[in-house]
Amino acid sequence: MPEKTGFSKAQELRMSQVLAGAPSNWGRWGTDDEVGALNFLTNTEVLRAARAIRQGKVFTCGEVIGNPKGDPMWPGRSPTKRETVIDKNSYIKGDMPTLPGGAEFTDDRIEMFLQASTQFDALGHVWYDDQLYNGYPASETNGGLKKASILPIAERGVVGRGVLLDMAAYKGKFALDKGDLLGLEDILGCAEKQGVTIEKHDILCLRIGFLQLLYVQGPEVFYKDFMEPGLTYSAELVDWFYQMEIPCLATDTISNETELDPEIGVQIPLHCALMRNLGIVFNEICNFEALAKDCHADGQWDFLYAAAPLKVREATGAPLNILAVK
Repeated sequence: MPEKTGFSKAQELRMSQVLAGAPSNWGRWGTDDEVGALNFLTNTEVLRAARAIRQGKVFTCGEVIGNPKGDPMWPGRSPTKRETVIDKNSYIKGDMPTLPGGAEFTDDRIEMFLQASTQFDALGHVWYDDQLYNGYPASETNGGLKKASILPIAERGVVGRGVLLDMAAYKGKFALDKGDLLGLEDILGCAEKQGVTIEKHDILCLRIGFLQLLYVQGPEVFYKDFMEPGLTYSAELVDWFYQMEIPCLATDTISNETELDPEIGVQIPLHCALMRNLGIVFNEICNFEALAKDCHADGQWDFLYAAAPLKVREATGAPLNILAVK
């Protein structure tokens, strides 16, 4: 359970009160750093990750964009729209001339929230006390992120040893339900049960299963009284991430945490403690279903994780696909 703070929820805690004395990586890689804990993923770490490739199996862990059953996204964001603008009918109607030689083509475009699919958050996506990751002023977000945007992460890429923990299976469920909470004891207990060791600099991947309920229940039921299950804040959990030097947290939920912490009454404290303070990159809305099924079958829970978001200038996040290679 989360660590008690001595405050009541009615007191409307400030994030700075909750995280007073929490560890920070600001300045660890210089005053101009914008990729945070990804600095732990050195060449040596990439080679360590490559040693997890023992079978040659490849899995992609991105959600389908434009799923006819619905795209999992934060309530209030508009669904993704893909539109075909040129097709065979364009030529039949005379809207498009055939190219010299007789070739024809089709074309389309997409309108979407950059964080309405499998994506990385930029380190400047969330802040408190008017400071982004590494101490950049929150005014750097005006009109687009001038610091700690998604672009430095996209240019760098993310490659390391991934470890998948099936938290839903550990709790004896296909998927965790609204209000189900996870703490450090659950992470360590699941790893022990699966027989996998979490090592320093691993990319931690958690299968919660919750987003799959969207396709089972339908949007009306799924989004009613919306409250994602998942990790909840404790000082012990944050310190573990700090000591283990985790570079990236990936889950198959929209927020990588329970949004409104039930014990301390603040919203997205782990975004603030892990992303804003420690520079840990958040990979959200993953789909670990096929990978988890295979891991249960062969008992190998580690793999080479590789991903890079689209290179979108000044963006707060960007879509990506994940390669998990066993």
